[in-house]
Amino acid sequence: MIIKILGSGCKKCVTLAENAQAAAVAAGKQAQIVKITDFAEIAAYGVMSTPGLVVDEKVLSAGKVLSAEEIGRLL
Repeated sequence: MIIKILGSGCKKCVTLAENAQAAAVAAGKQAQIVKITDFAEIAAYGVMSTPGLVVDEKVLSAGKVLSAEEIGRLL
C-alpha cells in the first residue's frame, strides 16, 4: 500500500503522515508513506486545500487532518 501525503510539509502534513502510519500499523498493513510537496502534482490529484491523503492513487481526504482512527476506517 502506498500512502501519499499532499502538502507543503507543514505541521498539519506531518501530523497526517504520522496518523496514516499509525493507522496502517493498527490495520496490520504494510504501507509506504510518500510526501508530495510539488503543488503542480498536488493539483493533478484535484486537491486544492492541503493536507491531502491519497491511498493507492485514490484521494481519501483533503483540507483536514484525520485521526488515526478515521484513516483506519478508510483503509
